[in-house]
Amino acid sequence: MSPREDARLLAAFEASASDVLAYLERRAGKDDAPDLLGEAMVVAWRRVRELPSEPERARMWLFGIARGALLNHARGERRRWALADRIRLHERDTSVAPPADEGAEVRDAIARLDPDLAELVRLVHWERLSLVEAAELLGIPASTARGRYQRAKEELRAALRAPSPLA
Repeated sequence: MSPREDARLLAAFEASASDVLAYLERRAGKDDAPDLLGEAMVVAWRRVRELPSEPERARMWLFGIARGALLNHARGERRRWALADRIRLHERDTSVAPPADEGAEVRDAIARLDPDLAELVRLVHWERLSLVEAAELLGIPASTARGRYQRAKEELRAALRAPSPLA
């Protein structure tokens, strides 16, 4: 930026900064407006070669840049809210699963079961379905689910009683 451009931009800012700040406060609130004004000033500084020479046009140019900063801010807010919503939904979906550092032995034992038995155990204990509901979901008779559940419990008891191969 040349000294002449620097002086023109400074004069435009001095003449319009309070009006631009008030504009931003009315639209984004008193907390976000100063940051948005700062963003607008940076953009104006980068685009100083486009600064109109007439004072009123320069003022409107600064308002246009502030409006762009405001629109970017609004898009960012929408993205942050959408991310927060996705995180809340994810937390709600995974809240019934045990924490990663708790029950690792049991989870490992379940993972070593036959896949059909493991899924039945997970449905009953993690998803809190009854045996009848789990049977329906798996497309098997309830009596078959009861027999598989008994077999899964026996296999889990045996696996959890056995000494760890790493010990």
